[in-house]
Amino acid sequence: MRKKERALLAVERLKERYPDAVCSLEYEKPYELLISTRLSAQCTDARVNIVTKDLFRRFTSLQDFADADIKEIEEIIKPCGLYKTKAKSIKEMCIQLITNFHSELPDTIEELTSLSGIGRKTANLILGDVFHKPAVVVDTHCIRITNRLGLADTDDPYKAELQLKAVLPPEESSDFCHRLVHFGREVCKARKPLCDQCTLQDICTDYQKRQK
Repeated sequence: MRKKERALLAVERLKERYPDAVCSLEYEKPYELLISTRLSAQCTDARVNIVTKDLFRRFTSLQDFADADIKEIEEIIKPCGLYKTKAKSIKEMCIQLITNFHSELPDTIEELTSLSGIGRKTANLILGDVFHKPAVVVDTHCIRITNRLGLADTDDPYKAELQLKAVLPPEESSDFCHRLVHFGREVCKARKPLCDQCTLQDICTDYQKRQK
């Protein structure tokens, strides 16, 4: 079976299992997703959602963040870890959005990654969720599962992104990545995948190798 055929089957089966493919980070304004994703580095989405309730209640606009005392941002986001680095990035990116992009989120990888603390994973998330453009969000779940399925063969996020772009239907790629997160948490776990509960057994190269 070719990779594109395997990819299409994976897309369709995960779509059946998780019909509502949404980001687990909660936000109302587009820039809030940018901030929440920055906070999610080495932190659970559940904790980020708790922290951002207070953060977005205290700072209600990009200008509020730009004018904020960085110590106050640090104090609120401390439970997310790496709070000094994250606070610095948040304040800087908000200033950059105001100064360089007229207070609007840009819609290209190049412009998004020019913002403080923003890498390709976050940029792709914004492209997919905010602008509804084809995007591949490569996180640990994505790398682990797509390597097991044989859709990618690298632990390098950028290389994995390129490999997946080559086999995934562009219009499905962003939602597929959201579904991989749910699937990775419930079934295709890092230490002990629940292969007996997996609907992708027959197209999983890792499972087939282990059976042999």
